[in-house]
Amino acid sequence: MLFNIGCAKSTTYSSLAVCRAFTSFFISPAIAIGSGVVTETFFKKERGRYMGIWTLLVTLGPPSGPFFMGFVAYHVGFVWIFWINAIINGVQFILYLFLGPETRYIRRGISNRGSAFKQEYLSFRRIDPSPLHPREFIEPLFLARHMAILIPSISYSIVFGFASVLVTVEIPQLFLPKFGFNPQEIGLQFLGIIIGSIIGEQLSGPLSDWFMGARAKKLGPGRKPQPEYRLWLSYAGFLLAMVGLIVFGVRTAQAPMMHWNVTPIVGIAIAGAGNQIVTTVLVTYAVDCHLEHAASIGVFVNVIRSTWGFIGPFWFPNMFDSIGVAGSGGLMAGLIFIAGWVPIMFQQWMGQRWREGGKNGQVAT
Repeated sequence: MLFNIGCAKSTTYSSLAVCRAFTSFFISPAIAIGSGVVTETFFKKERGRYMGIWTLLVTLGPPSGPFFMGFVAYHVGFVWIFWINAIINGVQFILYLFLGPETRYIRRGISNRGSAFKQEYLSFRRIDPSPLHPREFIEPLFLARHMAILIPSISYSIVFGFASVLVTVEIPQLFLPKFGFNPQEIGLQFLGIIIGSIIGEQLSGPLSDWFMGARAKKLGPGRKPQPEYRLWLSYAGFLLAMVGLIVFGVRTAQAPMMHWNVTPIVGIAIAGAGNQIVTTVLVTYAVDCHLEHAASIGVFVNVIRSTWGFIGPFWFPNMFDSIGVAGSGGLMAGLIFIAGWVPIMFQQWMGQRWREGGKNGQVAT
């Protein structure tokens, strides 16, 4: 909230950039803890659905910003974007203070005093009695030693980088000179990825839980399906993301100057649906494999996704200039297949063997 106010009051690009950087820094914990909260709050049979709701809201953040703020920038100026963000942050702080209960529960080593309401809402202290060590701030990075976390994180980040980050960053760069849109019209282009992501979540979260439940019934009492069984659904997500990006690239290239048509947005919607399916399935799979690291998995995934998302905009424009928008769609689809789909196929083949052959799910050597 404070740094959004700083953005609104900035008079130079450098001060605005500094305030934006601090805004991102302080919002990162809220993005990272979602997987841990879902794991602590819901049963395994519901995990896909509620993990999907969390990942959907994370996915909707990048396109929803320009969609809504395009109206703001067009009618009252871009400075009001930051004032509105500050107001929203203030409301979030108040609501979370009074309506956000503590979900972590430690069975041993602490004494629980007072009512459950007091413990959940009125205790402003660190719950874990063990000492806090500096290593704990970088501990999530060591999850890279678990293939069931590393491979899904990379595969998901590749899809997210193209189907979400590229679309969000490059639509203004592509559509503004080609169609002469104003900020409000540019914002409306993001409706495609919003609709696609919502549809994709309906196909990933509940269907993922149903898929695992049906497999458990087929196996019979006392037997549980391996987490790798959930990965079958991710292949549909990879395919949709690839098809959607090709449609977006080809139809954008074919559109005549100053003659907009909806087909590139349809491609974005298809890619958005695929991205959301991949997101929910792969994050839930990682948590299924390592419940003991549920909270840290969100941090690790966010590091990989944000790093790849940060690098992308530096080379996306060069890609469009070198091989064209249509060729870029095919290149992105190929990269998703090679760096996303194929590693997940390998993970599905070897995942159970790795967990059984190594200590705590690490790769056996």
